[in-house]
Amino acid sequence: MLTGEFPVGPAAPAPPPRGLERLSIPQPRTLLAGILVVRFALVSLVVGRSLGHDPSGPDAANASILALAFVAIVASIWLILRLARRREVPGPDGLLLQATVDVLVVTSLVAFTNSARDAGTEATSIAAMYVALVTVYALLLPVGRGLMAVAFATVCYVGVTLVAPTQPGLATDAAFWLQVGSIAFVGGLIAVLGNRLASAATGQQVLAAALQQARLEAEEILATIQSGVITIDGAGKLAYLNPRARRILGDDRAFVQGAPVLDTLRAHSPELHGAILRGLSEGGRVARGEASVRRRDGSLFPVGLSTTTFQRPGGDQRLVTAIFTDISDLKRMQEFRMRAERLEGVAALSASLAHEIRNPLMAIRSAVEQLSRLVGDDEDDQTLSRLIMRESERLNRLLTEFLDFSRVRAVNFEKLDLLELVEDAARTIRAHPAASGVELAIEGESVHLDGDADLLHRIVSNLVLNAAQALNGQGTVRVSVHREAGGGAPSLVEREIRLVVSDNGPGIPESVRERLFEPFVSGRQGGTGLGLAIVQRAVAAHRGVILMDTSAELGTTFSIYLPSTWNREDGE
Repeated sequence: MLTGEFPVGPAAPAPPPRGLERLSIPQPRTLLAGILVVRFALVSLVVGRSLGHDPSGPDAANASILALAFVAIVASIWLILRLARRREVPGPDGLLLQATVDVLVVTSLVAFTNSARDAGTEATSIAAMYVALVTVYALLLPVGRGLMAVAFATVCYVGVTLVAPTQPGLATDAAFWLQVGSIAFVGGLIAVLGNRLASAATGQQVLAAALQQARLEAEEILATIQSGVITIDGAGKLAYLNPRARRILGDDRAFVQGAPVLDTLRAHSPELHGAILRGLSEGGRVARGEASVRRRDGSLFPVGLSTTTFQRPGGDQRLVTAIFTDISDLKRMQEFRMRAERLEGVAALSASLAHEIRNPLMAIRSAVEQLSRLVGDDEDDQTLSRLIMRESERLNRLLTEFLDFSRVRAVNFEKLDLLELVEDAARTIRAHPAASGVELAIEGESVHLDGDADLLHRIVSNLVLNAAQALNGQGTVRVSVHREAGGGAPSLVEREIRLVVSDNGPGIPESVRERLFEPFVSGRQGGTGLGLAIVQRAVAAHRGVILMDTSAELGTTFSIYLPSTWNREDGE
C-alpha cells in the first residue's frame, strides 16, 4: 500500500559525472579572466602592427591606435580591480562597455589585416574572432544588451571590411555576407539561449537551496519531536532512527543504520515488531494502537503506535515507518481522573450516609444520657452507659471525617504565599503529640499562587502529620516549595509550582501502595484511611496532581504540582 514517502535518512550520493557530463559553462569570473588575457594579447598585437606597419604613416592613425590601447588598458585595470576587491561581476552596463572596448580592439586588428594582406585569406579567421567575442558577451549580458553587443560587432565588421582599400568588390561577395550573417545569427542565438540557460541555472540553484533548507528543517523536526520515528526497509534493516526513538528503545548499540534490527526490536517491543513485520509482508498499517516497550531494568511502559507503509519511486521494496510516543504520563493522568471520579462518588455516598446515621446516633446518645440518670448508681449500668457514650462519640468523629471528605471544595480562591502557608501549618504540627522528637525542616522559595487557604493548609497538615506518625518520634520530615522552570512532572508543564513532603521513615507497605488514595485504605494501625483521600480531593480541586514515591530504604516522598493561577472557567 502506497501512502507517500517518508524521509529515511540521508539521500544516496549522486554518481560522479562521466564523459560529456563533465562539461559545463564556465563561471562569469572565469570568462572575464579569459577575456582579459585575450585582450592584452590583441592590444599588444594591434600596437605592434601599428608601429611596424608604416612608421611614416599619418600621425592621426597612430594616435588613434595608441588612444584605443590606452582605453583598453584602463578598462582592463578597472575590471581587474572590480573582480579582485569586490569579488563580484560588473553589472550589465559595465560589461557592455567592456564589450565595446573589445570590439574596437578586434576591429583595429581587422583594419590592419585588410590593409596589409588579401582579405580572402584572412576572412575566416577574422569572422571566427568576432564570433568568439559575441559568443562570450552574449553569455554574460542580458538579452537586450547582448543583442546590442552583437549588432555593434556586426556593424564594425561590415564597416571596416567594406571601406578597406584592397577589397572594393566585397559588397557583392556571397561568402562575406554569409560570414556577417553567421556572426549576427550565432551572437543572437547565444544571447537568447544563454539568458534562458542562466535563468534555468538560477532556478536550479534556488530549488536546490530550498530542498536543502526543507531537508534541514525536516531533520531538525525529526530530531526534536517527542515521538520516536523508526523506518525499516524490506530486508529488515534500519533505514532511519531519530534520537527520541533511540532513547525510548534504550539506546541499544544494535540500532545501527543499515544493520538488521528486527530481532533486536522484538526483544524491546513484540507489539512494535509485529506491526512493522505486518507492514513489510502485507502492506498493512496501524492507525492508532498501543504497544509496550521494555526498559533495561525489565519493566514495561506503554507507547502509542502508528505505522505507515510506502515504496520509494522506482523501488520494489516496501518500507515501514513507525511513529510511537511514550504515553506513561497519559495513562497516569487517566488513572488520576478515574480515581477522582471514584472519590467523587464515594464522597457523595459518604455525605448521604453521614447525615442518615448522625441523626439516629444523636437520638441514641440523648436516650442513653437520659437512661444513665434513671438507673442510679449501679456500677454495671454506669459502665455500659459510658461505653455507649464513648463509642457514639467515636462514631460521631468518624461521621465528621466523612462529612469533611465529602465537603472538599475550593470555594474561596485568593492570592497566597505557599511558603508562608507551609510554615504556618508546620507551627501547628510541631505542637501535635505525634510530632514529638521529629525534626521538621522547611526549605524553598516564596512562591505565590491562587488557592483556597483552608484546603492548602489541610493538604500540608495531613501529609506532614502522616509523615510524623510514620516516623514514630525518630526521623526528619522535609517540606520544600519551589517554582519549576519548564514544569516538574512530564506532560504537566502548566503546573509550575511544586510542593514536596518527604520523610526518611520505613516507607509505605506494598500491600496498600496501589490503593493509597482510596477512602478507608490506611497503612497505619487505627487510621480511618480518609486523610490521603482528602488530600487527593483537595489537590484535584486546585487542578493539581499528586505523585508518590516510597521505598523501605529512602522513605516516602509526596510531590504535588499546582498551577500558579486559577481560571474560573476551569473550575466550573
